Amino acid sequence: MNQKLIAIDLDGTTLNNDSKISVKTAATLKKAMASGHYVSIATGRPYRMSHQFYKELNLKTPMVNFNGALVHLPEQQWAGERETLIKREIAFDILAQKQTLNLDFIAAENKETFFIDSFEFYDAKLFSAPATQSNLLSTKNMTTDPTSLLVRTQPQYAKQVSESLSNQYGEFVDVRTWGGPNAILEIVAKGIQKAKGVHEVASYLNISRENVIAFGDEHNDLELLEYAGWGVAMSNGTDELKKVSNDITEKTNQEDGLAEYLENYLSL
Repeated sequence: MNQKLIAIDLDGTTLNNDSKISVKTAATLKKAMASGHYVSIATGRPYRMSHQFYKELNLKTPMVNFNGALVHLPEQQWAGERETLIKREIAFDILAQKQTLNLDFIAAENKETFFIDSFEFYDAKLFSAPATQSNLLSTKNMTTDPTSLLVRTQPQYAKQVSESLSNQYGEFVDVRTWGGPNAILEIVAKGIQKAKGVHEVASYLNISRENVIAFGDEHNDLELLEYAGWGVAMSNGTDELKKVSNDITEKTNQEDGLAEYLENYLSL
């Protein structure tokens, strides 16, 4: 079996519904690495909300965060590191339209920290960190361009907000919907997607596209599954994703679907 790069999404894919990597999934991924394959995380999450999984799996590969806006080798200086930023003016421009757009909050994030315009809807789990006055989104606090913006609205306004932001800033950014119960939209620089990030990781590791196997469950995994030599949608994934995938796991993320699929596919 050729050496593979296994690109894994986190939420709804590698993680179970408690946002944990099960014992079986961790063991299977480690077994794949012991057999000579690479495992790389490609997630919409920022690094501070995914570093624990990187460490838990003892990964040494570059990692893709913010859906591809950040490609880096964690905790190391790496010549291949790339962070694609959004002009900070866009964040403050959206902030000025908060009421008109029916937004609950606007947050801006980068590799190290985050800013949010008010603590009213602040959820420490969502940002995986406590917030102080220095995290308030203001021109005084946020002096550099962010990597990603998050805006939360109510489900009934999500489509409208997405269209309005795309119409206004579409030549500079892409607007994506987060999966999950909250109507959260993520805004990244134009053309940013997980596939580009994983392609950079594959090039660095000298793995050809046909030897990339990718797992995902949401629409932010679409291009990634199309790019991969073998794209696998989770059985709990969206219908749209299943249409572009080469295969679908028999079991869900809650039932170790990824682990079982890999065991068979790589004959571990």
